[in-house]
Amino acid sequence: MNAEKHVAVIGAGFTGLAAAYELERRGIRATVFERTNEIGGLAGSFTVGGVPLECFYHHFFTRDSHLIAMIDELGLSDRIVARSTCTGMYVSDNFFRLSTPLDVLRFKPLSLCNRLRLGLLVLKARRYKSWEALDDLTAVEWIRSLCGDEVFRVAWEPLLAGKFGKYASSISAAWFWGKLTIRGGSRSRTGREKLAYFTSGFSAIAERMAENLTTVSCDDPVSGIELENGRIKAVVCTGRTVNCDAVIATPALPIIADILSPHVDPQFVDRLLRVEYLANVCLVLELNHNLSDMYWINVNDPSFPFVGIIEHTNFEPSSSYSGRHIVYLSKYLPAESEMYSFDDETLFKFALPHLRRMFPKFKNSWIEKYHVWRAEHAQPVVVKGFRHLIPEVETPVSGFYIATMAQIYPEDRGVNYAIRDGREIARHVERSFCSKQ
Repeated sequence: MNAEKHVAVIGAGFTGLAAAYELERRGIRATVFERTNEIGGLAGSFTVGGVPLECFYHHFFTRDSHLIAMIDELGLSDRIVARSTCTGMYVSDNFFRLSTPLDVLRFKPLSLCNRLRLGLLVLKARRYKSWEALDDLTAVEWIRSLCGDEVFRVAWEPLLAGKFGKYASSISAAWFWGKLTIRGGSRSRTGREKLAYFTSGFSAIAERMAENLTTVSCDDPVSGIELENGRIKAVVCTGRTVNCDAVIATPALPIIADILSPHVDPQFVDRLLRVEYLANVCLVLELNHNLSDMYWINVNDPSFPFVGIIEHTNFEPSSSYSGRHIVYLSKYLPAESEMYSFDDETLFKFALPHLRRMFPKFKNSWIEKYHVWRAEHAQPVVVKGFRHLIPEVETPVSGFYIATMAQIYPEDRGVNYAIRDGREIARHVERSFCSKQ
């Protein structure tokens, strides 16, 4: 009976692709509608030296079981590589490695006692088995209780402010706990972090998933829905309507609110809009010279306009990109901020003097090419009590379901959880069909 059903999936990010993939595995036809001209969402790509590369930096953890299982199902496991990484921090005009316990003990911005407190933070965080209680605390309160004011002020306060800006003091401890326990679990017995990457880029995973689907329609935004007796009947696309028995919506909640607003109580729309988002602007440099020997540098200098410097080719070698060294400069910010509205050239020129200050040997001649990528709804603002803001997967419109980044909490955004939630919502929709037969 389910073979006669048709589900419209809004969004061809990994949540939408995974939902459609799981539906079709279960004999339910799915059509994916994507408003842009490519699939993959925030894991979308461009090419460097003919090789796909993510517009926004990506890696995954060796314990990301949902992503690894999907890669295995697609027959692509031979493209997974796992490597130790070198991470660090820029603070007080100096770089400090923070890849191993010994590095932490050498972290001069903190006293010896507080270096030990910093090193023990992950172990202390792991003692908490339930995140719900932590959701009633701010990250500021919780970090200070675990490791004191100095460690918070030097190591964590600048990073929270750099990522969340005016929201930094309100961010949930549960979200921070998730970051610590997941990332802390990626370390080897020696304490060095080990991360994984998919050679040829995450877009290859998305493309292989799409090959297993009946229809993926790009440049085809869903602008509305049609109902019959209060139940979903069709989606309204570019110049046409497409009949369907259910809808799975995966974009950011404000986009979903626009689609639903003519059909639901305004209070439900207001609830969706209570979740705020930060945008991201990412400057990607193709260089003929490396900046450093570190993969990930957290920037604890409020005068530097980017919160992180990710030198991708200190993880996936530059030989993969015809010898180009790839550097991401990432900034989370409100979509209405001036920096987000900079055109590409203005942003590039704005970044250069800051790079020269941080890397005195840096020369313009190192730059072969640059790219600028923007995402308006890149990061849900995960404030204290965020669990009360998360919408249910079911909505007041019968047959219309929601699966978004905002519902991944307390885990952070990532392909692993997008795939997990996409497959889960597909199974939920199948169960709903069976219950109505």
